[in-house]
Amino acid sequence: MTRWYSERKSEHFYKEAKRDGYRSRSAFKLKQIQKKYRILKKGDIVIDLGAAPGGWSQVAKEIVGDEGVVLGIDLSPIKPIRGVTFLQGDMTKESSLQELIESMEEKKANAVISDMSPNISGNYDVDHARSIYLCEQAFITASTFLKLGGNFLCKVFEGKELPRFLKEVKNSFGLVKKFSPPASRKSSSEIYVIAKSFKKN
Repeated sequence: MTRWYSERKSEHFYKEAKRDGYRSRSAFKLKQIQKKYRILKKGDIVIDLGAAPGGWSQVAKEIVGDEGVVLGIDLSPIKPIRGVTFLQGDMTKESSLQELIESMEEKKANAVISDMSPNISGNYDVDHARSIYLCEQAFITASTFLKLGGNFLCKVFEGKELPRFLKEVKNSFGLVKKFSPPASRKSSSEIYVIAKSFKKN
């Protein structure tokens, strides 16, 4: 029954995304996170890591409005979204970080959000370790670009390395929470780390 419900719920959010013009069902995850934690606000500068196919960038742009800026980056090419700038790059590479620095033109971001996910190997320990690695890269990006008081959000797979990562994030933010949005599959091990009020540049 649980699996049936989870599959139906997944199908529901997929259909909702199609109906509302979002490129992915994950758009609803960001909407639910935003409703609870207010990660983004009008006029913000937002960096969206692992942005393809663009669902989170769509939601972020709706929230920040015409006065705000959304800059998305991903390994894969992304079809244009009005008002959003995309870079094609690998955030685990220094060259991509440098390209992002140049694109930001010395501006600081109000929020860094990451829905990056590793290629699934089927070995949970390996997938968890890869997920933590991507979160660490996202955290480096956040530490590089965030304004004081800025916010950070990243997806991670639960596992033994998560407490260590959370401790690291807590050293740099005033509030750190774990959250599983309703749009996530019940069977999924993914959660989101919400970090607010960046304390140091």
